Amino acid sequence: MKANILAVDDEPDMLKLLSMIVREKTPHNIVTTNNPLEALEIAKQGGIDLLIADLKMPGLDGSELLDAVKAVNQDIPVVIITAFATEEAAAETLQKGGFDFIIKPFRKEQILGAIDKALKWAQMQRENRELRAKLKESGG
Repeated sequence: MKANILAVDDEPDMLKLLSMIVREKTPHNIVTTNNPLEALEIAKQGGIDLLIADLKMPGLDGSELLDAVKAVNQDIPVVIITAFATEEAAAETLQKGGFDFIIKPFRKEQILGAIDKALKWAQMQRENRELRAKLKESGG
């Protein structure tokens, strides 16, 4: 499955790195922005299968973006990346429905593993919803 990934980080070098990793090591498409408000607008338009967001950004931080994206589409997995990791931030991210919390600097394998797991989870969510709808239709 070729997925559409959206990455948002206020550091251009991190966006370049994420873009390079995704383009070289996966079949997926990636769109990047350094503006979290733009990322939210892109997510609202639909067609995004995964969001990777920095935790600390001006204007709208990753936690607020997570809330806003989940309000638009509960099924978009959100991976938060940060250089400012605390146990509280990680716990809050996961409690709010974030899929994963990755600490910068990360290894390429870490981000690739998170992408793979998040996309498989999203696919399972879609399949479960479709099966439930079919069961409901058939009176089961």
